[in-house]
Amino acid sequence: MNPILDNIAWHTLSGRHAGFSAGTATARRYAAGFSPIIAFADVTQPDLAALKPFCDAGEQFYCADWAGVVPAGWRLAAEARMFRMVWAGAAPAVDEPDGEAIVPLTAAHAASAVALATLTNPGPFGPRTIELGDYIGCFDGGRLVAMAGERMHAGPFHEISGVCTDPGFQGRGLARRLMLALIRRQMQRGETPFLHVMSNNTTAHGLYLRMGFEDYREVPVRVIARL
Repeated sequence: MNPILDNIAWHTLSGRHAGFSAGTATARRYAAGFSPIIAFADVTQPDLAALKPFCDAGEQFYCADWAGVVPAGWRLAAEARMFRMVWAGAAPAVDEPDGEAIVPLTAAHAASAVALATLTNPGPFGPRTIELGDYIGCFDGGRLVAMAGERMHAGPFHEISGVCTDPGFQGRGLARRLMLALIRRQMQRGETPFLHVMSNNTTAHGLYLRMGFEDYREVPVRVIARL
C-alpha cells in the first residue's frame, strides 16, 4: 500500500493543487469551476462540518475512499465503486505521424471540452478542469471529438483523466492515442501515471489492463450534496 495513493485526492488538494482549492486542514474541495471533488485528511472520519462553509446549498461533489454514515446537513445522491489503476507497462512508443493531429487544449477550448464531457460523462468535469494539467484532443472540422488530460497529482503519481470520445468517432483508437501520448510525457518527467475507472465499466477496465495499467485497489466513490 502507498499512503499517497491511498488518499490521492487529499494529497493533491492540500499539496500541488492547493491553489485551485478551498477548505481547511481536515477537508478541502476544488474551487468552483474545477472538477467538483472533495477530499479529507482522514477518510475514516471525513470532516464534512469543516467543509460546509465552503459549499453552497445544493452543490454536488464526488468523493472517494469513504463509505461511512452521511452526516446531517448532507445527502447521498449516488454510490458506486471504481478501480484505481497504476501504470505498470513500458514507456509507450512515439506516436504515429500519420494519425489525426493531437492538439493542446487551452482556455479557448473550455466550452468544447465541457460539451464533450457532458455528452460522454467521463467523470466530474468543470469549465476550468483543463487548467489542472496537460489536456490534449483530436478535432474534426473544428469540433473536438476526443480528449484526455491530467488532473490529480501528488508525489510521483499523476492522474490520466477526462478520457472521452464523441460516440460518432468511437472505434478509431483516438482516446487510446491521447492517453499514450500523456503517459509518455509523464514517464519522461519521472512520474507514475494512474487513473480511475468505474467498476461496472468492464470494457474500459479491460482496455486499460491491456494497455499496461494494473489494479491498485477497488474503492468506494460517492456523490454527496450539501443541503
